[in-house]
Amino acid sequence: MQTLTILGLESSCDDTAAAVVRDVPGAGAQILSSVVEGQAALHSDFGGVVPEIAARAHAEKLDICVEQALSQAGLTLSQIDAIAVTAGPGLIGGVLSGVMCARGIAAGAGLPLIGVNHLAGHALTPRLTDGLTFPYLMLLVSGGHCQFLIVHGAQDYNRLGGTIDDAPGEAFDKTARLLGLDQPGGPAVEVCAGQGDAQRFAFPRPLLNRPGCDMSFSGLKTALLRTRDMLIHDQGGITQQDRADLCAGFQAAICDVLVEKTRRALIEYASLAPDRPAFAIAGGVAANRAIRAGLETLCTEQAIAFVAPPLSLCTDNAAMIAWAGIELFRSGQYDGSSLIARPRWPLDQTAPALLGSGKKGAKA
Repeated sequence: MQTLTILGLESSCDDTAAAVVRDVPGAGAQILSSVVEGQAALHSDFGGVVPEIAARAHAEKLDICVEQALSQAGLTLSQIDAIAVTAGPGLIGGVLSGVMCARGIAAGAGLPLIGVNHLAGHALTPRLTDGLTFPYLMLLVSGGHCQFLIVHGAQDYNRLGGTIDDAPGEAFDKTARLLGLDQPGGPAVEVCAGQGDAQRFAFPRPLLNRPGCDMSFSGLKTALLRTRDMLIHDQGGITQQDRADLCAGFQAAICDVLVEKTRRALIEYASLAPDRPAFAIAGGVAANRAIRAGLETLCTEQAIAFVAPPLSLCTDNAAMIAWAGIELFRSGQYDGSSLIARPRWPLDQTAPALLGSGKKGAKA
């Protein structure tokens, strides 16, 4: 196999990113550069990501991020073997910005173009960071997605279950808004929870009485809303300690659900009798320390390897897209100038849609 150096672009939500990753057969992968331009300040007044604002920011920043990534890597486009870009799923305006930028670079430089599923980027990150062998069990848990996947190959995924409504990251963001905390909500709720009593409020653990690995977090968010409103009614408002206790109880409930559902997913995964069993977690919510600790303890009890990429590679980044591009390119999979942006793109094409379907296909 030849050494491959790929430039990756990511713009599926509110992070504009570019990275250069090199894979040397026998020596492993090396991230030569990784540039991420966040948009938190642009969306802070709106309580969440505004798709139109995000798309315009991507269009303004993508070429700058590419220049910075190449400069940090000490390379020019003539030393790049291919361009990889997130082609979906995501906010369509942002995905389209990335695809059009990548198409232009590939056409101008005469390079192959590889469309990457954003979820595959997360799912394959443990191979970039830890060299995991197939198959391994992956919990992809982020702002827009939450699902258990058995990763059999770069294009071969078996979904065991996932959220049927709000993803955990979305629930964290909504909880932060309900409690007047900053966005993004995940880090804000985690910090606030650190000062709280997780036992004060009895929040539900949804779907634990239902077999399987599907999850639901919308009702948990509603329970927190009702508890907050009860406090406001009884006290005339909520104190900082109330906020901390609400955050702690909410976070503990999500952690308990994820740990129990992971336990069930591990049983299904173990039936495959993998040679080197491993469980990996990725996505923005994987940065939550309480959730990581709970899942790591479970894996220790089950005597299975626990893999959590560095925090910088859990949130959206282009290094994971470049690596996924390397995996696809080595298998002979790449696209031409007809590559399109896809708002929906399930990894497991055979599994029934978790969130229903529409004219654009399965949502997840």
